[in-house]
Amino acid sequence: MKQSALHRTALALVGGMAFAAPAIAADENVMIVFDGSNSMWGQIEGTAKIEIAQGVMDNLLGQWTENRKVGLMAYGHRRRGDCTDIETIVAPGDGTRAEILDRIGGITPTGKTPLTSAVEQAATEMSYIDTPATVVLISDGLESCDRDPCALAEALETGGVGFTAHVVGFGLGDADASALSCLAENTGGQYIAAGNAEELGRAFSAVATAVSEPEPTPEPEPESPEVVVTGPETALAGSLVRVGWDKTLDNRDYVTIVPTGTEAGEYGNYIRVKDATEGDLRAPAETGMYELRYMTDEGAEVLGTAAIEITEPEVTLSGPETALAGETFPVEWAGAVVGRDFIAIAAMGAEEGSYINYFRVKDKSRESLQAPAEPGLYELRYVLEEGRRTMASQTIEITEPEVTLNGPETALAGGTFPVEWTGAVHGRDFIAIAAMGAEEGSYINYFRVKDKSRDTLQAPAEPGLYELRYVLEEGRRTIASQTIEITEPEVTLSGPDEIRAGTEATFEWTGAVHGRDFITIVPVGAEEGSHGDYFRVTDQSRETMRVPEEPGLYELRYVLEEGRRTMARHRIEVLAADAALESGASLSAPETAAPGAEIDVGWEVQTESADQRITLARGNQAIFTWLESIKISGEPPVRITLPEEPGMYELRFLDVANQTVLSRKVITVE
Repeated sequence: MKQSALHRTALALVGGMAFAAPAIAADENVMIVFDGSNSMWGQIEGTAKIEIAQGVMDNLLGQWTENRKVGLMAYGHRRRGDCTDIETIVAPGDGTRAEILDRIGGITPTGKTPLTSAVEQAATEMSYIDTPATVVLISDGLESCDRDPCALAEALETGGVGFTAHVVGFGLGDADASALSCLAENTGGQYIAAGNAEELGRAFSAVATAVSEPEPTPEPEPESPEVVVTGPETALAGSLVRVGWDKTLDNRDYVTIVPTGTEAGEYGNYIRVKDATEGDLRAPAETGMYELRYMTDEGAEVLGTAAIEITEPEVTLSGPETALAGETFPVEWAGAVVGRDFIAIAAMGAEEGSYINYFRVKDKSRESLQAPAEPGLYELRYVLEEGRRTMASQTIEITEPEVTLNGPETALAGGTFPVEWTGAVHGRDFIAIAAMGAEEGSYINYFRVKDKSRDTLQAPAEPGLYELRYVLEEGRRTIASQTIEITEPEVTLSGPDEIRAGTEATFEWTGAVHGRDFITIVPVGAEEGSHGDYFRVTDQSRETMRVPEEPGLYELRYVLEEGRRTMARHRIEVLAADAALESGASLSAPETAAPGAEIDVGWEVQTESADQRITLARGNQAIFTWLESIKISGEPPVRITLPEEPGMYELRFLDVANQTVLSRKVITVE
């Protein structure tokens, strides 16, 4: 099998165990993120990729797991098309190797590939911001949920301490591999490609080595050089502080800020030095004396320091004393610290950092905030992004809006009717119609109030008691309501009883409900809501339509656009294109009768033909075929015994000698 350059490079690395991945401390968390997406059913050399991966997991879970906290997460393994299908199957803990091997065998590939969100969730669950953490991602496909794994890797690298991702790309081409390898490259981990079972087994062994083996102890070196750290003498709590350093020893070294007197090796907010000599570091939320420190990634050695005092920002906040539930109201502020700070509204006495609605301050000094749906006492808060600490606050009372709603007492099913209202709170509030007693916030049809005070709403298809509701967009709370009865429309529909196939027929109707209702022709017994050829009724009461080419019994239906409910029907028989049509002699017989019943059949006109018959046929039988035939030899009526099988039948008065249909009548046996 021909190998790509990426595969050859990966195998060379695996064969030589030439890894420079950082060692993992014995108390560090490791999360294996396993691909359970549908593509894992793909086969390599006759074996499904999921089976290959499950079969060599033992190579990955070596002795290193005995003194690590190891967990298992999977994605795409439970639901189709769901980008949130991510599950922590085994939480990181001691002695989880056997459980992981057991649980991974039960993963069934099913859905999408939200690998970026899975890695992010794994990092979050392992508290990567405060604790060194490692993710081992095993995937046979690319991100399919519109996220960028490369951007996430950069965010995890800069936002965490000691975060590393190792990636095993299973069955990926060179072009696809680059979209995954950045996860490892941007976090100091290893990317290894595998194209078959043997390569995957070696790749797992290599990752296990990279995770478990520390770098060789270096030869003693001269005392580390001092690094000169610079920064301002003071900075505002939560602000971005410009710090500098005169030399970089390793790109993964970092500059952090900690309270004065913090023990060596501990850290607070930090930035990696990379190949720069300055950067912006987030100041803590709490005031006091702090220290800027340049620290090595290996060994957490402090090589340089600078003192800094974090001071209290002077933030002011101003908003109205009252506001209506669900409305937006203006808020002004001064002394903003950073653009990602936010202004929020929270229940009076709510915990620090909690909120109901909020907006970021960005570079503004004035913005609108949406009030909660429930009246009561609340608090406006200016909150630092750093530490979620409140810097300024103001009490605000949310009051009940005075909204009125007026609509008709009745309306036709499927029709539209006018609704008026006053006291609108917000343009995205909506007026809806819901079943009487339906849950708060539920609806059948609705429209947004926008800047209007009148609009039309479409009634449901089913008659009954309903409720008009003015509903706040905020909290989906009903502010005003009115009962309305939806009544049955009186619609009639008429047209010919029989017509030759492929010809045009004219149909008429009365009592049209809505211009988008439609008239269609379908076979008798077709499902409710189905349609064949059709036309919209618009504002007409008469229209012409071509009937089907296939002979048989059909039904003309007037169907509501709302709910696709049939309001009127007319039965029509489509005859063969050359069929003889009724000449005008009328049959008389009951429309319905019981199975096996005897009925009298009469007629009005009789010709001089030598062979006239009264016949009984199934509804879909050809004209000159029948179940029973009685030759006329006297005056009407004649007696016919109906079949035992229920269904639709047809009585026919035929001039057999001249092959003419004199009359016909449908009878239902039931």
